[in-house]
Amino acid sequence: MTRYTPSEIESRWQAAWEKHEIFRATRSADKPKYYVLEMFPYPSGRIHMGHVRNYTMGDVIARYKLARGFNVLHPMGWDAFGLAAENAAMQKGIHPGTWTYQNIEDMKSQLKPLGFSLDWSREIATCHPEYYRHQQAMFIDMIEAGLIYRKNAVVNWDPVDMTVLANEQVENGRGWRSGALVERRELTQWFFRISDYSEELLSALDRLENWPAKVRLMQENWIGKSRGLQFAFSTIDAPDGHDRIEVYTTRPDTLLGASFVGISPDHPLAKTLERDNPAVADFVAECRKGGTTEEAIETGEKLGFDTGIRVRHPFDTSHELPVYIANFILMDYGTGAIFGCPAHDQRDFEFATKYGLPIISTFLPSEDADEELFVAYVPPKTEKVFYNRGFAGEQWQTGAEAVLAAIAFCESKGVGQGVTKYRLRDWGLSRQRYWGCPIPVVHCDACGVVPERKENLPVKLPEDVTFDIPGNPLDRHDAWRNVPCPACGKDAKRETDTMDTFVDSSWYYARFTAPRAETPTVMEDAQYWMNVDQYIGGVEHAILHLLYARFFARAMQITGHLPESAIEPFDALFTQGMVTHAIYRSKGPEGRPVFHFPEEVELQGDRAVLRETGMEVEVIPSAKMSKSKNNVVDPLNIISSFGADTARWFVLSDSPPERDVEWTASGAEAAYKHLGRVWSLSDRIAAMSDGAAGEGDEELLRAMHKTIHDVTMGVESFGFNAAIAKLYGFTATLQKSKASKAAQREAVMTLAQLMSPMTPHLSEEIWSAQGGEGLIATAPWPTADEAMLVDDTVTLPIQVNGKRRAEIQVPADMDKAEIEKLALAHEAVVRTLDGATPKKVIVVPGRIVNVVA
Repeated sequence: MTRYTPSEIESRWQAAWEKHEIFRATRSADKPKYYVLEMFPYPSGRIHMGHVRNYTMGDVIARYKLARGFNVLHPMGWDAFGLAAENAAMQKGIHPGTWTYQNIEDMKSQLKPLGFSLDWSREIATCHPEYYRHQQAMFIDMIEAGLIYRKNAVVNWDPVDMTVLANEQVENGRGWRSGALVERRELTQWFFRISDYSEELLSALDRLENWPAKVRLMQENWIGKSRGLQFAFSTIDAPDGHDRIEVYTTRPDTLLGASFVGISPDHPLAKTLERDNPAVADFVAECRKGGTTEEAIETGEKLGFDTGIRVRHPFDTSHELPVYIANFILMDYGTGAIFGCPAHDQRDFEFATKYGLPIISTFLPSEDADEELFVAYVPPKTEKVFYNRGFAGEQWQTGAEAVLAAIAFCESKGVGQGVTKYRLRDWGLSRQRYWGCPIPVVHCDACGVVPERKENLPVKLPEDVTFDIPGNPLDRHDAWRNVPCPACGKDAKRETDTMDTFVDSSWYYARFTAPRAETPTVMEDAQYWMNVDQYIGGVEHAILHLLYARFFARAMQITGHLPESAIEPFDALFTQGMVTHAIYRSKGPEGRPVFHFPEEVELQGDRAVLRETGMEVEVIPSAKMSKSKNNVVDPLNIISSFGADTARWFVLSDSPPERDVEWTASGAEAAYKHLGRVWSLSDRIAAMSDGAAGEGDEELLRAMHKTIHDVTMGVESFGFNAAIAKLYGFTATLQKSKASKAAQREAVMTLAQLMSPMTPHLSEEIWSAQGGEGLIATAPWPTADEAMLVDDTVTLPIQVNGKRRAEIQVPADMDKAEIEKLALAHEAVVRTLDGATPKKVIVVPGRIVNVVA
């Protein structure tokens, strides 16, 4: 009997697939298409088990659809621009491109042994000029279509790295890389007009039925549609030109609880005061040192500056409210001004407490509640509360009802109007760094901002740059920056900002449909391959990446690069869970934590010790694999020890794919042993004498067809672990079977086919050993015989007074009365009843018999 040797069989079958170009995708009118895509990786240099899980899921779907007769597109690329490459350039003294391309090659060499059914002929890297020249061309098209514009904006500025940071790159008010305190700074930035599409992006979520509900909700909340009141406070003793302060509020029902008005440090009134008042200038300068993220604003200390200006309350002109400049108000949200209602907003409450401002309730949980006991009380908008200072005759209202009543009342009194607004802001795409797609415009003193001519694209990044000085090296590269104006030919300067890397990943799915074309897309290819039928990736990308990709598809359609049918690019979305592992930690010098790789640790019962020294280490419960904690498992080590199929089988079998899976050495070893048993089973069947008779053929084939049905349903519904559970069960059935060789051969070949999306190498080997025709990768998926799925007999449990006492096997179509007779005659039931007459016997056909005594 031969042994299961993955190291021998896996490379052989990968070579066979490559030789026959099994996974090369071409347009075909003869087959329905299927486009499966996993979110492409950043080339960090090493793949991890999270990658393995993500791409194995996509591979299962791609291989399954290929077997079902689809023309499958399953491409791979690299999200290759980004600040990490610049950091590496500074730390290692190499060019970002050198670092990036080397990492791409390294990661390809790690991915290929896993046997993924990828069409490598379509590989793209977003940092390659052949990719970003088309991005630049579309940028020019989108400027002409009015989808992109330039304006001054307050941004997160890292004073050490000298670059703008996205909100996600600000951690606890500090730059994620430099650790410097982030400042607010006003810069001229490029923006996509994504906010113009707020309602369309929101309403279209209802059509994305095959997206997870949680992702649609996250996008809905991010877009943030709200109905509120826009009105103005009239000012007292304000500088000329500032007789009104416009406010937008989503809670106008609390207007009678207003105790102050707050404005942003970047509000026009604050800027006017800043010019003439040094104290104001000092305060706003301090405010601008704070970040603009919601986290920084919510967790930071609330600071205010009393301007001395007052405003009149719209419903009581004798009631004046102080105007504060406040560090927690952003100009980009609403009008840059708020009215503070401390009784019903935690942030306003903290501010009012700090500055001794009144706290006035407008609603309470009950009619006789003490106002002073319910400060910062904000019930859900669906909960009814008692409005002691409301805008309707009916005092018991939900928050939603009260908001509408307040808007109606204010409109009837001429105090503002109801307005629908969105939280979504335009997408700022400018980044002050080198390793990104250059923005293809020049700045000319005579012509202004001028797009580059398309025939001059790509605007390539210069390679002769250094990173020994903080800031963007493009700013100091005169030979690259100084160019003639494309319009008038006079001296001009290139834009030195590069594009946000979210731009690169917002259209790669479309480029995959024609990755070598001389235009961004080819309409015939886009019409054939789009949409992506199944998109797979982490839930951490559920908001920005997916939202930007949805917007970009619309922008590409408007500018003629995608058909209207591709306006929502991803028909189905699946967000997989993480791969986790225990963390092993010891104490180093000065008590600093030292983290150890799993291969450095040996488990001894409940203890974990270092293999080299025997020193015991602390075991921290399983967490997401992280390079910083060294709790990562190298897939190449797993492949070397157990084979790629073992890694694939384990990451699919141990947990539902939407949940986290914990990688354990014992789990991987158990998966390897099971695959070895499957191989031994096939080997045994192949060695049987031809024509060998047996017994139980029909039972085996009936189990086989049930397994075909169940595994098919599991793969179709992303229930990979459930499908694998059925395969375990069928393997056990086949091991015990005494059926004929013909029946067992058919069963094991079917088992190999059902396993092939998960363990393609082992399945090919079994298929070949059993004399299967061609490659299993292209063999048609087995079809379940419906007649074989119908049970001739069923097993019914019998309960007496709610306790299970026995079971009987009866024909599936037996009459209820006959079942009842058999149940009451069963020895265990007779013994339990002990002569008592049953009050009732309930027969549920195919399910259970309940006897009530």
